[in-house]
Amino acid sequence: MPEFDIDSFKKTWQEQDVKPKYDSTEILQMLNKNSRNYVKYILWISIAEFLLILGVSVYYFYKGEEGNSFVHILEKMNINVTPEIFSTLDNFYYAMKFLSIGITLFFVIRFYLNYKRINVEANLKKFIIQIMEFKRTVNLFILVNILFLVFTTLVLILFMFSTLSSQNIEVNSATLTGLIVGIVVALAFSVGLIWLYYRLIYGIIMKRLSKNLAQLKEIEQEN
Repeated sequence: MPEFDIDSFKKTWQEQDVKPKYDSTEILQMLNKNSRNYVKYILWISIAEFLLILGVSVYYFYKGEEGNSFVHILEKMNINVTPEIFSTLDNFYYAMKFLSIGITLFFVIRFYLNYKRINVEANLKKFIIQIMEFKRTVNLFILVNILFLVFTTLVLILFMFSTLSSQNIEVNSATLTGLIVGIVVALAFSVGLIWLYYRLIYGIIMKRLSKNLAQLKEIEQEN
């Protein structure tokens, strides 16, 4: 009986013609399909956000107590909160609600149009461009939401200082410093929460989409 040679066995096994489980065309189709599914998930999430924002806005519209916390801040600054100030704040909050709904609706429509535009059967280069465009839309959506929060906070701050000036109210330096620090900390915390939310909700899907995009680019370069 011949002696068993493990090295010869390994060499013979390595030289066997093993067919790949999937060919490049099948891999490309799977990547395309997965990428379009990730886009669809983000579309669903954005629709859920729109409905949530709309529901919250309608709730506070009928409740009418959204501006109470800011009114308390004005009162602590010894500002006389007149009916005109109440009216101005109410109009501002209503405008911000509609603007927030409008921004979210705009991006929901953009996500939907991007989703419909993404064609799995398109050539690889065109498909990559479509995915990259969708990623830019998502990043813009996140940036706009953060800027919207910053804008709203700055407008309220300017309104407060304008009211202090119109009512000839002087604020000592310690109170003013504490107020500014508190606003900056609260704003940074709120921005951080928004960033964390989108990092968790959108980040997971975008990470997988980016991975698919990188693999698609590799296939495109090979071709």
